[in-house]
Amino acid sequence: MRILHSIKGLNIEAGGLTTAVYDLVSALNRNGCPSDLLSGGPLMSCDGVIREDDFVKVCWFDNRTPYGYSRPMRDFVRQEREYDLYHTHGLWVHVNHLTGAEARRKNKPYVMSPHGMLYPQALARSRWKKKLLLFLWFRRDLAGAACVHCTCDEEMRHYRRLGYRNPVAVVPNPVPVPDYVTQWQTDPEIGRSRQAGRRLGFLGRFHPRKRVERLIEAWSRVQEDCGDGELVLIGTGDESYIQSLKALVHRLGLNNVTFTGQLDGQEKFAAVAQLRALFVPSDFENFGMIVPEALMVGTPVMASLGTPWQELETHQCGWWRDNSVDSITEIMRHALAADEQVLYRMGANGIRLVTEKYAENRVAEQMASVYYWILGGGSKPGCVFTD
Repeated sequence: MRILHSIKGLNIEAGGLTTAVYDLVSALNRNGCPSDLLSGGPLMSCDGVIREDDFVKVCWFDNRTPYGYSRPMRDFVRQEREYDLYHTHGLWVHVNHLTGAEARRKNKPYVMSPHGMLYPQALARSRWKKKLLLFLWFRRDLAGAACVHCTCDEEMRHYRRLGYRNPVAVVPNPVPVPDYVTQWQTDPEIGRSRQAGRRLGFLGRFHPRKRVERLIEAWSRVQEDCGDGELVLIGTGDESYIQSLKALVHRLGLNNVTFTGQLDGQEKFAAVAQLRALFVPSDFENFGMIVPEALMVGTPVMASLGTPWQELETHQCGWWRDNSVDSITEIMRHALAADEQVLYRMGANGIRLVTEKYAENRVAEQMASVYYWILGGGSKPGCVFTD
């Protein structure tokens, strides 16, 4: 069994989709499921997150357009290579349609992973363009997939509401745990530093739907509780949105809000490990890689009801609440007042959840079982839903 995965590009600036796909293909190869990853170029590097591995096949774009048409990618997929199954990640670009169309031409099965791009909120952006692309190509591509991969139950529900009835595999994104994080998980100094620092934070790509302004407004309300605390905002993104956030900080007279810019690798995890809690107040997230990344270093997380993270409550490693300023303020006060033992227990629960459910080897095994089933090699896995 040999699989060809495809994605528009592996530029680290593309955010969580890029790293999730790269990590999945890496884990599949390590777990005995040979897989290549076709990407539009150029290939970018960022502290080892995206690397030039032998399994990565890079083809240049003919031109820079939103659709990302590439004759070299077309020629690569059309070559008679020994791939048994095709798996494309994302929607709305040339390589996604190309992968499905060529698989059909070769009478090979294929899997499509929308990665949140069929959520109602996502479809509302550039609505008419997406309606046209669905009509021209993608409705047939989705309906013809042997299986559609969703990263959570909510994404599957949105997909079903669009009328599609083909099988759906619900498999989360893989969460690789670096060696240094494994060491930190049992380091008592990390917990003591978290308790003493009184820092709360955000990690992610800045965009208006992330609702970072609500964190700042809530932070202004808890000044009497935070003492020498700090609100740490980690990441890059929409520059006009970032400037509006800085203007809000100035308007509210806050001098304990830090914009770190982009942090990656060990520097990123070290910053998150120092937080009493990480906040994900987005209007919606399909999976939200930042949640398990924080949990793996023992940091509790508050995530909005627009994310699929009810497990924060059921596993007692955070809070799954609405993203109003009042709600965020309440959780901030709770996190600032919590003693060391409470934070330690929540952190240990989060580490256990990531290890047992989201570790990359476990996810790779699930995805490989889906491929084997599609190719007639076994019974239907429990993660696959056919109704």
